[in-house]
Amino acid sequence: MGEQTMSYAMTVRLSAGFSPTVDRVRAVLKDQGFGVLTEIDLRSTLREKLGVDMEDYVILGACNPPLAHRAVQADRAIGLLLPCNVVVRAEGPDSTVVQAMDPQVMVQLSDAPDLRAVADEAAGRLRSALDALTA
Repeated sequence: MGEQTMSYAMTVRLSAGFSPTVDRVRAVLKDQGFGVLTEIDLRSTLREKLGVDMEDYVILGACNPPLAHRAVQADRAIGLLLPCNVVVRAEGPDSTVVQAMDPQVMVQLSDAPDLRAVADEAAGRLRSALDALTA
């Protein structure tokens, strides 16, 4: 028997181009109370620093301030896992993958009992945002 591993990503695939998808992701995150605090253009960074090329790939650091506050109240070290990272990456000219880190990972790494409710709410909001992309 193989060992089971926890999935750490919530994923949707879209039949849409990369740039319009990034804009839509920002909008659906905002609708769920998340702001984008950071944006890392991994493609550009790797090209500049290593001279390598890859598909369009951005990492958005999304934060819902009330949830972040509750999380750090429950476990001060949980800030190591914040903000919630959302990846948007091209899988071709008209196909894009959007992935969000599953907040349930926090529960697996912390024994703070109050963190479960925060992770449940954050996961629900991120799932709603991803679902809105496919609607």
